[in-house]
Parts: sequence; structure tokens; C-alpha cells
Amino acid sequence: MITATKSGARPKVRLQPFDDRVVILPKEEEQTMRGGLHIPDSARERPTQGEVLAVGPGRWQNGIRIELEISVGDNVVYGQYSGTPYRVGDNDLVIVKGSDILARIG
Repeated sequence: MITATKSGARPKVRLQPFDDRVVILPKEEEQTMRGGLHIPDSARERPTQGEVLAVGPGRWQNGIRIELEISVGDNVVYGQYSGTPYRVGDNDLVIVKGSDILARIG
């Protein structure tokens, strides 16, 4: 079972990705720019960093399961337009393929 939170409440949901899919909680982006300008929601870019909440068992290749090198709790960078958005309560999650993850942070 994974839990996700943006605010103080922690809704619980059973979410187990298949194959080489990864569930990510996107990191909140800065809302103001230099000089105190406010960026409206419609002008913001999609986040490209986040925390891994769940990892699938891996993909099959030639009868062998290839596990992912990512684990729950890792902070990662992923492609800006990759993945499928999924909403759980007040939390916006992203489900991406393992190949869409570009790097592990830290």
C-alpha cells in the first residue's frame, strides 16, 4: 500500500503498477519568479522531478524479468511530457514507464 500527501492529510490507496511502470508524486514547483511575480497555473510547466511511491516488478525480455534500478523513496527526474496523470484525493500522481525516468537525484 502506498500513501501520498501534498497537504497534511495522507490518503491511503492500493496502487501496484504493472511491468516497468513507476508511480511518482511530482514535486511542487516554485510559484513565484525573481522580483515576486506570480505565475498563474495555466502558464506553469509540468513538474519533471518527484518522489517514487511504487515500482512495478519489471519487464519481461526473452523469458527473463528485468527489474528496475529505481526503488520506493528515490527522487527522480523524468520526461516533461511522459506518463499518465492519476488523481488520488488531493494528490496528483504520475505513472511513467521505467524508460521515461532520466536520472536519480542524490
